[in-house]
Amino acid sequence: MSSIDINLNDSFKAYDVRGIVDESINAEAVEAIGAAFVDVLGLAGNEVLVGGDMRPSSPTFTEAFARGAIQRGANVVMLGLVSTDELYFASGKYDAAGVVFTASHNPAEYNGIKMSKSSARPISSENGLYDIRDQAQAYLAAGIPTVPNNLLGKIREQDVLADYSSYLRELVDLSNIRPLKLVVDAGNGMGGLTTPAVLGDGLLSKLPLEIVPLYFELDGTFPNHPANPLESENLRDLQSAVLKHKADLGLAFDGDADRCFVIDERGLPLSPSAITALVATREIARVQAAGEKTPIVIHNLITSKAVPEFVEKSGGTPVMTRVGHSFIKAEMAKQGAVFGGEHSAHYYFRDFYNADTGMLAAMHVLAALGEQSGSLSELGAEYEPYVSTGEINSIVADKTGAIARVVASFKSSPTVITEMDGTTFTAEDGSWWFNLRPSNTEPYLRFNGESREPGVIDKVADEVLSIVRFENSTALEMNGANDGF
Repeated sequence: MSSIDINLNDSFKAYDVRGIVDESINAEAVEAIGAAFVDVLGLAGNEVLVGGDMRPSSPTFTEAFARGAIQRGANVVMLGLVSTDELYFASGKYDAAGVVFTASHNPAEYNGIKMSKSSARPISSENGLYDIRDQAQAYLAAGIPTVPNNLLGKIREQDVLADYSSYLRELVDLSNIRPLKLVVDAGNGMGGLTTPAVLGDGLLSKLPLEIVPLYFELDGTFPNHPANPLESENLRDLQSAVLKHKADLGLAFDGDADRCFVIDERGLPLSPSAITALVATREIARVQAAGEKTPIVIHNLITSKAVPEFVEKSGGTPVMTRVGHSFIKAEMAKQGAVFGGEHSAHYYFRDFYNADTGMLAAMHVLAALGEQSGSLSELGAEYEPYVSTGEINSIVADKTGAIARVVASFKSSPTVITEMDGTTFTAEDGSWWFNLRPSNTEPYLRFNGESREPGVIDKVADEVLSIVRFENSTALEMNGANDGF
């Protein structure tokens, strides 16, 4: 496909950019995006950070983006191989806008871009992403104008892995925990680079951790399994290894290593809501010890009810918001929140420039486990008092009509129906709730539900899904959420 045939509407999503290489995104389009990024954000004369993951197309795309940015007068700092949270760290530390080329959990034929303004501030469809798209589309059609030679940008290289690793260790001290054995499944993604640097002794001093590595080789073709831990089949190797090695826990990272999933010593997953509640209590306690009275914690509307309950119990203030990393980050900054968590295993920290980092969340879990003598299953059970369905995704031709059918069905029952990022149904006695939400990034209508007692929400889910899928014979179920890329 020639670049003139590429329609950037196909790759620009609500939060970021992603598409199939040489179909909806190619090097020429990326060069135009680099130029538009500089123009829309007014970055001529400033530094722009550019990094990429281990996908085969990432080196070509980072170079193309740099060419476009230089033509419009920006100075490019090439970071080389980076995880997404490394890019956020660099953007925050150096107060510079930047991009990372990654398609996170998507298959090998995909690539994309996560963008950040200076200080790791998010870019979304609501604050510039679509302006970049439109300007890039114009450059694809008419060519990229080049600034005068004396204003052309320059390129330099910088490695941020050591600074990133040292900073995370400053935020969570693991040097005095009890010895722990953990299995880490990097899925051939960027966790294979960041895990040894942060938790191992390759760059920094040795921690009381014995790490059993799974698939640490960087390989964007994903020869072992997709780098999407939200799908249960992609956790099987990790679960088996945890049991085989009698490990204290297992960690699984997605392709760009900005999300982390946790497996206990029995080989069973802890929900992201449980991790959110656990980390929230730790962060609240930490800042309260420093004099902060009622710290704010952000959670999206699909996290367990346990999250706001634990936040309030710990003396914090919970604030609910919609799904999506750009919206959470904006709310973090607006509220001055100390921490935020999503059901999709994105975890945000004020001390990490309000950005999300799976590695820092994993370190909190290691610290919480290593500071006491019990097992992770015992510790995790404290934070999972409710029964959840996980996420169930349905491909439905008419999402709006499907939701309307469910609303009509529940209107006569004792149910409170609210609208915020989809439609949420809550039993008046509080015994269950569920949310129906059209995905922002994929062709799914997403169901998430929870109840106090086992079996209750399963019956509700069966009823709702039968209504949702009534006019559509094609449906897909899988655990987890892929929103947020």
